[in-house]
Amino acid sequence: MHTGISTGGGLLLGFALDRAFGDPRRWHPVAGFGSAASALESLTYADRRVAGVVHEAVAVGAVLGLGLAARRGGLAVTALATWTVLGGRSLARAGRAMADHLESGDLAGARALLPSLCGRDPSVLDADGLARAALESIAENTSDATVAPLFWGAAAGVPGLLGYRAINTLDAMVGYRNDRYHRFGWAAARLDDVVNLAPARVTGLLTAAFAPLVGGRPAAVLRAWRRDAAKHPSPNAGVAEASMAGALGVRLGGRTQYRYGTELRPTLGDGPAPTVPDLRRAVRMSEAVQLGAAVLAASAALALPSLRRRLSVSG
Repeated sequence: MHTGISTGGGLLLGFALDRAFGDPRRWHPVAGFGSAASALESLTYADRRVAGVVHEAVAVGAVLGLGLAARRGGLAVTALATWTVLGGRSLARAGRAMADHLESGDLAGARALLPSLCGRDPSVLDADGLARAALESIAENTSDATVAPLFWGAAAGVPGLLGYRAINTLDAMVGYRNDRYHRFGWAAARLDDVVNLAPARVTGLLTAAFAPLVGGRPAAVLRAWRRDAAKHPSPNAGVAEASMAGALGVRLGGRTQYRYGTELRPTLGDGPAPTVPDLRRAVRMSEAVQLGAAVLAASAALALPSLRRRLSVSG
């Protein structure tokens, strides 16, 4: 089968599988990779950047090798790989569950759910703080959990899908600024920043395009992005969160408490702090952006082989 057709079709089929079934409840390959990476860390860890570089190279290199070996599997393998690395349905489901808990006044349930969305300390958050934390996580992870893997799947097929998820998972495991990982996790954090540069900006553009679906305006999204995204400590989360704030007409950022300490984040967007209805609107926006990213990635995968042939002929 034509490479572009098998890749594009596999991306769409894998996206449909994620929408239909979500993450596997048992034997999830990403969880298996996390366990293997933890075992590897027991061998590679040292409080030095070079040790982190070795850890990243071995873990990501092994996954890329697996992806290269599987890339000739055609549409079915691409679809399974796409389903494996996407987390969009689980993200939306967690956002809706958080809104349900908050609407019913179940703060204990909301606090218990928050670690599945982000690494903040739920014990110090009230209902508004939990809504804001969930909304910001949905904005960032719309890019990380769906747009970015689809982007790299379109660009590099199965190796792109699996390699991206390995990089993003390692960042979530060791890419922290605490005492243990400040140096060892440096490579994981920086590489994750690099591979998310383009996908985060695609997320921002899709958020602007779909803003009217949640009562927003594309111009407000672009204004918040241009004005506020660079204030964020992450070059990519800032784009996703500022764009979401602009679409919803809310203000994100402020005091942000993690288990390892507190950060005072800059404010993103205009308007009031987000409430539970805004969280539901964010979930709707996330799902629209995810669908738009799937269609865009499949279209790009279909077009890239022809474009590469033309460039090779003209060169």
